[in-house]
Amino acid sequence: MFAQLQARLGLEIRQELLELAFTHRSFAYENGISETNERLEFLGDSVLGLVVTEELYKKYPDLDESRLSPLRSGIVNMRALADIARSLELGQYMRIGKGEEVTGGRDKNSLLADSLEALIGAIYLSQGFAASQKIVGELISQTMESAKDKGAGLDGKTALQELAAARKISPPEYQITESGPDHDKTFVATAVVGGDAIATGEGKSKREAEQIAARLAYEKLIS
Repeated sequence: MFAQLQARLGLEIRQELLELAFTHRSFAYENGISETNERLEFLGDSVLGLVVTEELYKKYPDLDESRLSPLRSGIVNMRALADIARSLELGQYMRIGKGEEVTGGRDKNSLLADSLEALIGAIYLSQGFAASQKIVGELISQTMESAKDKGAGLDGKTALQELAAARKISPPEYQITESGPDHDKTFVATAVVGGDAIATGEGKSKREAEQIAARLAYEKLIS
């Protein structure tokens, strides 16, 4: 089942870890399974964060923390991770419940991002940090360049606020909606500039969602 994925990654991962990495809690609940991918996701998130931080530290010695932090957020946010997951076609491997299946769970940003992080956790447990670092570096290379080109090293909300001030329109506002259980919420922010809803962003925190919405709104307004 996972032969194509392992060939694509260029390494072998223990079968039981791969199955667990793609086991969503909705599937586990419906099938009486006690384990889900959430612990692997937690581990993978830490591995991902360390690798990305080190890559940025070495690649951009001229940037200080105030620029590196939002640049990192531009790489490890839900939307960016979901896009990487789509490039690996991870949706086809996910074990999800019937409810998630009928509502398009295999293409949800949140589920895809979680599955990618869980996969990274599985790689770490199966092959160690060096292999994880190599794979993550390859997966994020294009996203890293794209984030830098788009100016993700600048704070999105600050950039949008300054643009609004320069155009003499009212300061940006953010409309927030949230969904999901307390331990796994998804936030959606809509950036409103001059009374118009310009762009939306999705993230695992209110701040992340607002930053993504602000960045997308900024790019739309200057294009």
